[in-house]
Amino acid sequence: MSHDGDAPHAVAAGQRPTGARPATIRPRPHRTTSRPLRRGALRSAAFLTAGALAVPLLAGCGEDEKPPAPLAGQDIAPVARGLVAEGSTLKWAVDALPETLNTFQADADAGTGRVAQAVLPSMFRLDANGRPVANPAYLESAEVIETEPRQVVLYKLNQQAVWSDGREIGAADFVAQWRALSGRNSAYWTARNAGYERIAKIERGDSDLQVRVTFSRPYADWKSLFSPLYPKDVMGTPDAFNDGARRKLKVTAGPFRVEKVDTANKDVVLTRNPRWWGRPAKLDRIVLHAVPRDQRAAALADGSVDLAEVDPADARRIGLAHRAGGTGTPLQGGGRTSVKKLRDWALAHGLDAGEDAGRGRLGRTIGRYLEQQQALRDVEVRKSLEPAYTQLALNGAGGPLADERVRRAVARALDRGELARLVLTPLGLPAVPVGSHLALSGQAAYADNSGALGAPDAKEVQALLADAGWVRGGPLKEQHKTEKAAGSERHGEDVSEGGEDGAYIVGEDDKGNRHKTAGDQREHTDPHLAREGRAGGAPGAYAPKGTAAPAAAPAGPLAKDGKPLALRFVLPSGPGSDTLNSVAERICAMLEQAGIRATITKVSDESYFKDHIAAGDYDLALYSWPATAFPATDARPVYAKPLPAADGSVNVEQNYTRVGTDQVDQLFEQAATTLDEDEARDLIKKADSRIWAAAGSIPLYQRPQLVGVRGNVVNAGAFGFQTPVYEDMGFLKKGAKVSPAPEKG
Repeated sequence: MSHDGDAPHAVAAGQRPTGARPATIRPRPHRTTSRPLRRGALRSAAFLTAGALAVPLLAGCGEDEKPPAPLAGQDIAPVARGLVAEGSTLKWAVDALPETLNTFQADADAGTGRVAQAVLPSMFRLDANGRPVANPAYLESAEVIETEPRQVVLYKLNQQAVWSDGREIGAADFVAQWRALSGRNSAYWTARNAGYERIAKIERGDSDLQVRVTFSRPYADWKSLFSPLYPKDVMGTPDAFNDGARRKLKVTAGPFRVEKVDTANKDVVLTRNPRWWGRPAKLDRIVLHAVPRDQRAAALADGSVDLAEVDPADARRIGLAHRAGGTGTPLQGGGRTSVKKLRDWALAHGLDAGEDAGRGRLGRTIGRYLEQQQALRDVEVRKSLEPAYTQLALNGAGGPLADERVRRAVARALDRGELARLVLTPLGLPAVPVGSHLALSGQAAYADNSGALGAPDAKEVQALLADAGWVRGGPLKEQHKTEKAAGSERHGEDVSEGGEDGAYIVGEDDKGNRHKTAGDQREHTDPHLAREGRAGGAPGAYAPKGTAAPAAAPAGPLAKDGKPLALRFVLPSGPGSDTLNSVAERICAMLEQAGIRATITKVSDESYFKDHIAAGDYDLALYSWPATAFPATDARPVYAKPLPAADGSVNVEQNYTRVGTDQVDQLFEQAATTLDEDEARDLIKKADSRIWAAAGSIPLYQRPQLVGVRGNVVNAGAFGFQTPVYEDMGFLKKGAKVSPAPEKG
């Protein structure tokens, strides 16, 4: 579910969920049949059985302990509302026009989430540390008022909160959403229902402004529910839910309302809500405009967008516009310039300079580039770290990686710090490896539990491999055909002819999807999968004749039963994602030193997730997961132990590495049912330690968040964890200067 300095959105992009989380929208699979989809979980990840491992149980933060701060804060040019000009239109680039405006449907994406945040109630939203906080625009309070015999949560609603048709927001809306998402009525084509299935009843409290929610079982993540909240008009009937809110939202309750979805111009137009009771929106309208990643620098230059997430290559280009302008080009100085010189300059700047390009064409291409560079002086890059991380997934369904010792050896052959520096240091962002599968630095549940796996250690790697029967220099049988990846049921490969790699963020909206065997996978394409920026390379880096091999160079490949230890590393081949390829190549080099051969296979973006990751047709892969404020709910299906189904298939939920343990499942269930927040955090940290030990997925680095923004746009940019405050966005008043912080309250 969103790019990894990396690219956006195995999800991310789109993501990019268990009850849509404010600011954390995740990609959902597309329906491939007309049958309704019923799902009850979120995210995807991978773990191998850690059954026999003795994993240390880490204690959580005590009352006096503070969780670590986020590695990078927001970068949104914050100003007080008084300095924001009244009116105008903000043009905001999104990856695609949303297929639906219902965040609880399978094909909702990041654009769906943006709309929901601006036009619908959320009882809770995320703060700068990725923690849920009550939203005062809709809530006076929300708290657990009873635990015995059942948990009861009492919501006291803001008395001014009304839908755009004038009706009060109330218990009827809560009831309609619960019934639609409870999973009890298969006529509702829901993508997720986690949490809603635990509700026993919802009733009016002492007044119309009070809603009592009684749970059949304790539910720690109750704050995840009713965010967003749809009106009963949308949730009240299956037809309204399935089709009524795909292109229209007639009734809303946020600072903005949906004016239209313009498919011809690829725009979603949001305008001020005249019935909004909170601080009035500074902007007249927000236009979400679909712009491909590789066209965003040009769109920022020509003014067709004011704000757009960009890849590292475009971020560098914007920085160059501020530093160098148009100096040093081959078009300056008069006289004729050779075609070779023009072509070399164009290639150095990432421009089209084919062999058949003549001087005139190259000159025009360079001229347009320089015009754009001049215009990009009015654009700046705001940067933070996205609430998502990139991981190396190890498929434990079969082959060498079915052996936990081999997975652990692969994991301990990696220098995760080096990989984080490769991606983040050139961008000026903190290059700290991610230490948890279930939270990121700044969140209360975060702790670096990677010690449960162990630090990089060449001797330990060899000991693990030897224990698993893999030895150097063993006899090799002749291989007559290429071995398939673990878990694969496909014989053909979808190999692209070069191209760049698209990073994938698997999203919250895939929650609860029950994946069967590789032959019965639902389609999983994330239009918001993260795009990785071009990292560059060193062509022609050949060692001089006679160069000695390093002392640590492997003596030969590892072998067992006549077969080499060889893994298939599958990557997407879409545009704008060379960072993923650079990371994969560095990983392959690290594994080669350990005697493990990893071969990169590139496949099309369209097939990468649905045909390879979800289908289990890979050994190694890179994709991203969004962070969540509710790991007990959202992460459970990602790490759940695969179970056999009655028809003989295997139910993996979102655990695309097919690695899980009974202990991890039990810890998630305990964390989801305790109402003691400290105890829940401790249980999440213990679960994470066991996930590390199983070595099914290895978190690498938090994904960079790079946003190109017109310089006078304020209170918007790289939001980090925090849910955007749409009513405060706008353009700086003429003559005003950026103040230290925005007004509160």
